[in-house]
Amino acid sequence: MPVKIRLQRHGKKGKPFYWVVAADARSKRDGKFLEKLGIYNPNTNPATIELNIDKSVTWLQNGAQPTETAKRILSYKGVLLKHHLLGGVRKGALTEEQVEEKFNAWLEEKGKIVGSKLEGLDKAKAEAKAKAFEAEKAINEKRAAEAAAAALPEEVVAEAEVATEEAAPAEEAPAADTETKE
Repeated sequence: MPVKIRLQRHGKKGKPFYWVVAADARSKRDGKFLEKLGIYNPNTNPATIELNIDKSVTWLQNGAQPTETAKRILSYKGVLLKHHLLGGVRKGALTEEQVEEKFNAWLEEKGKIVGSKLEGLDKAKAEAKAKAFEAEKAINEKRAAEAAAAALPEEVVAEAEVATEEAAPAEEAPAADTETKE
């Protein structure tokens, strides 16, 4: 029975969420599988990948073939590296302790790289938030200045209207007579 390590889609429309599974190559994409190896969520930044490394290596040693996407995920998490190193143990080139030491050193290096990316994303998010805050602050100051400018002329206009109303009754009386005659 040919076994594939592949992705099984879950989630809703437009929000995919995948299980990494070992399944018979003849079964449907979302059908029956032999074992669940982990999850992959591409909706987050960076993508969330949780994988059982030991189970995945066991399936690779038993002859399971990963699909292209699954191969990239396995490589990203170090499963293919561990499988390669364990091949050296079978040939007698390495010991189990050396394999664990090399694999843990690789995991630490990978953790630093991912951590720096997360820091960069957090920094960019903070800068965008600060920039948006400054833009909002500038707009609010502009609105306050416009409101103050609009309020000041209203007082001046109101005083001018009062002055014209006091002078206008003498002038309006003849104008009202002419309008009624026409």
